[in-house]
Amino acid sequence: MQDLQSEFEVSERRACEVVDQPRSTQRYEAAPRDYEVALTKRMLELVKERPRFGYRRIGRLLRAEGWQASDTRVYRLWRREGLKVPQKKRKRRRLGSSENGCYLHKAEQKDRVWAWDFVFDRTTSGSALKWLSIVDEYTRECLALKVDRSITSEDVIDTLAELFAIRGVPQHIRSDNGPEFIATALRAWLERVGVETLYIKPGSPWENGYAESFHSRFRDEFLAMEEFESLVVARRLTQSWRDDYNHTRPHSSLGYVPPAEFAARCPGSTPETPSPTAQPSPPFHQDSGAYPIRSS
Repeated sequence: MQDLQSEFEVSERRACEVVDQPRSTQRYEAAPRDYEVALTKRMLELVKERPRFGYRRIGRLLRAEGWQASDTRVYRLWRREGLKVPQKKRKRRRLGSSENGCYLHKAEQKDRVWAWDFVFDRTTSGSALKWLSIVDEYTRECLALKVDRSITSEDVIDTLAELFAIRGVPQHIRSDNGPEFIATALRAWLERVGVETLYIKPGSPWENGYAESFHSRFRDEFLAMEEFESLVVARRLTQSWRDDYNHTRPHSSLGYVPPAEFAARCPGSTPETPSPTAQPSPPFHQDSGAYPIRSS
């Protein structure tokens, strides 16, 4: 009515006649009931004590205390006060410490410490792509580079089981606190096979420096250069890039030899049965992980 009166400069009577509204309803002012003030006060007290309760449970508690509070009345007061049950939040599990960082807990030989992490991109149509990378920190080899729409902890276990069958079981695996890595099933499985998990301090990606360094190269030399029309194309190109990274691409921290060539020269890769002829020492030796983390 006030909008009509101000816009057309008419009286209240004329505005009410146009929209067929009784003038008594226009002038009516609701008077709050005295007991509702006390009821609202008590309702707010209960809400503060029990923030996970909705209006029905709060109404049941009010009626148990002797209040005349039907669900309809409690709901009206609930809405008037702007109350809402807060959305549940998952508790964050904070595993790991700085003692598990790559600069303190160093890899001393091949297949002793593996590092893993995830990296993300999209296809040309906008669909999500997710890569799981597993790197040997000593040899810098990319042991696995799995790409899919999504990768769960079960997928991680399958990938690890395949790697263990090929290369053996490492002593440690370093990772951040991603939900796939701290999943109960994955941790229990790694414990059964005798692998110790090294969880870095939350919010400290530099403590997983080998994985971060690999992802920097992977994004700069591959993801930024390729367009993926589909998941099939992404898998084919990923496998080709991984083979080139391991067998062709010179790695600066390994004396500019490819990781696969360096791994073949590592003492840990020589057979247990001694050769009848003396074997020359490998020309490149990594001294207790003392090489810098950087790579180019």
